[in-house]
Amino acid sequence: MQRRGRQNARKAIRIALIGTRGVPARYGGFETAIEEVGQRLVAAGHEVIVYCRGAEPAERADQYLGMKLVHLPAMRKRSLETLSHTALSVIHAIFNRPDAAIVFNAANAPLLPLLRLARIPVATHVDGLEWKRAKWGPVGQKYYLVCERLAVWWSKELISDARGIADYYTEKFRKPSRLITYGAPVLTAVGSSRIAELGLEPGQYHLVVARFEPENHVEVIVRGYTASKAKLPLVVVGSAPYAEKYTQDVHAAANEAVKFLGGVWDQEQLDELYANALVYWHGHSVGGTNPSLLRAIGAGTAVNAFDVNFNREVLQAAGQFFANSNEAAQQFEQVEQDLEGTKARAAHSVLRARDYDWDDVAAAYEKLSLDLARVVHLDIGAHSPVESRTQPV
Repeated sequence: MQRRGRQNARKAIRIALIGTRGVPARYGGFETAIEEVGQRLVAAGHEVIVYCRGAEPAERADQYLGMKLVHLPAMRKRSLETLSHTALSVIHAIFNRPDAAIVFNAANAPLLPLLRLARIPVATHVDGLEWKRAKWGPVGQKYYLVCERLAVWWSKELISDARGIADYYTEKFRKPSRLITYGAPVLTAVGSSRIAELGLEPGQYHLVVARFEPENHVEVIVRGYTASKAKLPLVVVGSAPYAEKYTQDVHAAANEAVKFLGGVWDQEQLDELYANALVYWHGHSVGGTNPSLLRAIGAGTAVNAFDVNFNREVLQAAGQFFANSNEAAQQFEQVEQDLEGTKARAAHSVLRARDYDWDDVAAAYEKLSLDLARVVHLDIGAHSPVESRTQPV
């Protein structure tokens, strides 16, 4: 991709990535995608502008991995945080004229007409089925349902990260979308010294990495573990700033063999946790292709996942699937008793990871962005993507 960008520099365009917390990435799938894709687009010769929120003033850099960062504030209320930040980002983008914009999260759809009026072609990454998330309540769920339709109306293109999401938009709205998954980071030569700091040994623990939200089924996994006769500890990474009651429920379901680590922001230590687990337990159910799941298979770890089409799409024969805590309890015991079978599934995980390559993902985003930019030139009569708008942010 880098070589292609240099050979055809005339195609270099300015791409704005809007609607996320920005980079450096933490746990979020959007942020991970922006970090991985953005740096590759820069290497291909494009100018990438990422809109960021949440960083402390001392941590606000102007660039990251070649991407230009624009830091803007947001309202500190869950229902308004994303939309308020995206509104400021859209205004900034209108005055700085990127050739193409990609807006992440269908919740930002009410702001799409501003970009359209400014003749900035936009694609929306619709994410998962957000209206199914319990944290939003009835009003929030209705809002997301409305935003799905608005995204269909006002986006030049839709992006889906899983076949199940693409099928949903095709069946419900008769709107095709570009299927662009995430990549699986292949973790090689990962040591174990950092998990030793946590009192853990390779292959001697189970792992969960998730935000504490009902649709991620952390409580189901923990209850399954405590109901089982599993001998190895269960390590739980994650938290949720807006889910105090659910967090209490998760802790109440645990016994003394469950280790809660909270958020782990040290990437080296997090990689070691993935790579050295006997099994990664994945409870996500509404978010499409999940980066935590991809990181687990990229680490060559066996995965037991909640039984939904998104997880089956990724894992195929490499996975085992559970629908409730009773099934999870049975599987906790099984994976410890059948170590050879668990190791075989771990090897199969590596094979599945090969189908999720970040270079391929970035190439798909590059093609999408170039196609969007060409739409503008057809609309306003410009001659080439490079000649239209080249002023820096």
